[in-house]
Amino acid sequence: MLSVSPREERADALVSRREYVRVEGLGKSFGPHRALDDINFAVRSGEVVAIIGPSGSGKSTLLRCLNQLETQSEGSVTLAGITIDAAKPATRQQLTELRRSAGMVFQSFNLFPHMSVLRNVSLPQERVLGRSRKEADERSRALLSRVGLEAKADQYPNRCSGGQQQRIAIARALALDPKIMLFDEPTSALDPELGLEVLAVMQELAEAGMTMIVVTHEMHFAETVSDRIIIMADGRIIEEGPSAEVMRRPTTERAQRFLNAVKNR
Repeated sequence: MLSVSPREERADALVSRREYVRVEGLGKSFGPHRALDDINFAVRSGEVVAIIGPSGSGKSTLLRCLNQLETQSEGSVTLAGITIDAAKPATRQQLTELRRSAGMVFQSFNLFPHMSVLRNVSLPQERVLGRSRKEADERSRALLSRVGLEAKADQYPNRCSGGQQQRIAIARALALDPKIMLFDEPTSALDPELGLEVLAVMQELAEAGMTMIVVTHEMHFAETVSDRIIIMADGRIIEEGPSAEVMRRPTTERAQRFLNAVKNR
């Protein structure tokens, strides 16, 4: 009997799960510059999708459109059942619900330097979710333990390494109980050793079933942790498919050129 790999089992399981994200006809222009052009894709519950491509291809702009930090020029974004259409301005309630559903981790850590690590994670829970300080602190300590930083709870961010600060930022995003996590080049500001700390946390989240969309330049992570890869260039999706297949056997000339450049760097 042929054995089935864990990745194949996971892929089979994902097929039956409902969609968490659907992007249809998404476009974004900044004046005459066309940053995104006719973007279409979907992400299922529990799926991990990596978005890769050359600089300036629109990856970060796409991620920012998903949680409406940027408003799209055309098309629609549906995230966790909330649909935002360019043809109809979003209400404040829609934006609030959408952003509560999507945790976001940026390249920079954006931690408050005058607050302890614990307060950095607890304060958003109190403000956004209405938790008491005791409830928020309990949740924060559990998440800091999950990312390996419980001992740093009472220290200030400037006493933590870059990798530790990014893990604190991940804990802060998780503390709001998001349905999906969005990562925008979370290791790009870190040296390789510190970046591995962050990638290990992200891999644990993926294995625990968190739905994730990750803009990344970490090709090994994209191939081995994500379920599916999207390659972008010039504001468009040029290739999409199962991670190992896309990385090893890209079908378009532009995708082949990009991956050859990355691998031979």
